[in-house]
Formats: sequence, structure tokens, C-alpha cells
Amino acid sequence: MKGKTQRVSLVIVLAVAVCGQAFGLHQVVPSHHVHRAPRRRAHFRRILWNPVFRPSRDSLLRQNLEIDRLELPRIQNQAELDQLIARQELVPIVAGQTLRFDPRLDPDRRYCRPWTRDFLDDLSEAYYQQFHNPIQVNSAVRTVQVQKKLRRHNRNAAPEKGETASSHLAGITVDIQRRGMTRQQVQWMEEYMMPLKDHGLVEPEEERHQWVFHVAVSGRYADWRESKTQPADQQEDAQYDESAATPNESANRDQQPEFCSGVSAFTLSTDPNAVGTSGCETNPLR
Repeated sequence: MKGKTQRVSLVIVLAVAVCGQAFGLHQVVPSHHVHRAPRRRAHFRRILWNPVFRPSRDSLLRQNLEIDRLELPRIQNQAELDQLIARQELVPIVAGQTLRFDPRLDPDRRYCRPWTRDFLDDLSEAYYQQFHNPIQVNSAVRTVQVQKKLRRHNRNAAPEKGETASSHLAGITVDIQRRGMTRQQVQWMEEYMMPLKDHGLVEPEEERHQWVFHVAVSGRYADWRESKTQPADQQEDAQYDESAATPNESANRDQQPEFCSGVSAFTLSTDPNAVGTSGCETNPLR
């Protein structure tokens, strides 16, 4: 009886010991509240796009009407482009301290009309004097073949034919890089071109998707530029000739539409119901 009692006691002691270890291993871990950083919503600053020279259908119409006035062809292919270059109807745009090219621009397309190059020379020189940086030309003359390829991956590109066709096809237009310019530089460009636009010498657009200044230059820019460089005595002679005109001559000149008089090339009417171009005889679309 005594031995049985001892065995029972031993079992109880062992059971208590095992249970105690089990309870010792099971510790209550205090709950800690995990503080998670609040999610920050990404805030994208919207850049207000309010250009001075907003692209429009009317602008494309004016560019094409100027091309027709000058009787310039829309260059179809590389062969026609080579012929115009050989005849020096298209001239090379020369890179230098004040002007550079987008490296992706094909050397065969670094050409434009002579008066367009005059505009680029004047603009790049003035810009460099102001900011000590060159302007960058991203595009110049194009062929119809090139324009077709461009439209396949750029839905904002102008068509290759019709009344709103790209004016690059005639070589009067260049695209000047706007991306990377400071607000001050963009404003300077706008202020530089505004008087020229008011005189109908350029038709600029600030493209939103490509971030360039698209600038079509009138054929009258060369004459205007030459008049600005004339000696003072020649300018006085021109003013004297104007004042010496008879009353009838002055009346006839005043009645002549502005586009025909040569004062402004890009200020003609784009009303499709109008006859001709502000009363001027126009050439049919090529």
C-alpha cells in the first residue's frame, strides 16, 4: 500500500512538473499597436498651358495660302527635294554658336527657303545675345513621303495634302525646341515673334505635344529684312516717294487689300465663302 501511494505521488509530481514547463513556455505577448505611416496621395502639379500662339485650323489655312501665293510646290519625294537643293531654291541651315540641330534630324532635311534661313539667323543671334544659349532646330523641310510616315505614329501631325497640309512640305517652316526653355526664355520668344506676326511676316504656333515653336515664315520677310538694313538716306527717299504720291494714287493704294499690298502675308481672310483672297487672285491648291 505504501509503495502504491509513492508511485501515485511520483506521477502527480511529474505531471505538475511537465505542466509547469508547458505553462512557462507559453508567455503572453503584449499586443503592440503598429503605427503605419499614412499613405500620401501623389499630387501632380498641373501646368497651365495657355500659349500666346495657340495652334488652330485658321493658322494652317493661312500658312497654306501663303504657300499658294508664292506658287511653291509641296515636295513629294527625295528626288524633288534634291532638285530644289541643286537649284538653291532650298538652302542649308548652318549650325554654329547660336544654332544647333536635334541630332535625330536627318541631314537631308536640314534645309529651308532662303527667307526662312534669314529669319533663323536673326532669331538665333538675338536669342544668343540675350541668354548665351543656342536655339535648337528640331525639324525643317519635309517631303510628302516623310509626312505620311510621321502621321503613322504622331496623330497630331498635319496632313500631307489638302488646305490644312503641313507647311513643312514647302520648306517655309521650322520647328524650334521649346522643351527645356525657362519661362523667361519662352516669354522672350513670344515677344520677339509677336511684332513679326502682327506684320504678317511669320505664322507661329506653340505645339503642346511636341513642345516646339512651329514657325512658318512669309516670303516677304526677306524684303522686310532688307528694308531694315537700308541706309537712312534710302529710307528717307522711300518716305519722300510715298508723300509725293498724287491724291488718286494714294486713294487707290488705300483701297487695295492689305494682303495684295505686301504689308502682311498672313493676315488674309480665311472665310471659305470669300471670293479669292481678300480680293486678290490666288493660285489653286497644288
